[in-house]
Amino acid sequence: MATKRKSKGAYMISAVAEMYEIHPQTLRLYEREGLLKPSRTEGNTRLYTDEDLERLEFILNLARDLGVNIAGIAIILQMRERMEEMNRQMQNFVEYVRTEMLARFQAAAPGSAGAIVPIRKTPVIKPAAPPRAVNSRKP
Repeated sequence: MATKRKSKGAYMISAVAEMYEIHPQTLRLYEREGLLKPSRTEGNTRLYTDEDLERLEFILNLARDLGVNIAGIAIILQMRERMEEMNRQMQNFVEYVRTEMLARFQAAAPGSAGAIVPIRKTPVIKPAAPPRAVNSRKP
């Protein structure tokens, strides 16, 4: 779905409903179901940020273009959030491993920049020899 936003900021429910050609009650329903979480002013007016609008566009794409119901949308959004969190964790882990490897390389060979030094040797385990066939005939 093409973005219909022209500027950054916060939008009231009526403006969002008009931009996306949906009823304000639909936005309220999405909020009740936990699909959207707009911020509120001191007067309790809903304010939708650009991030809220991106999420709304994703929700509307699922509902309008793919025919996904509200329960399905909730599951998809939950899975998407979990995947994003797992991606962040993987990025952090990769960065940790990279930092740790660089530190070990530098500690192992302080004078040889760029040299690859193994962290530790991995023992080679040879498979056991297959059992010998026992000759059942007696000589």
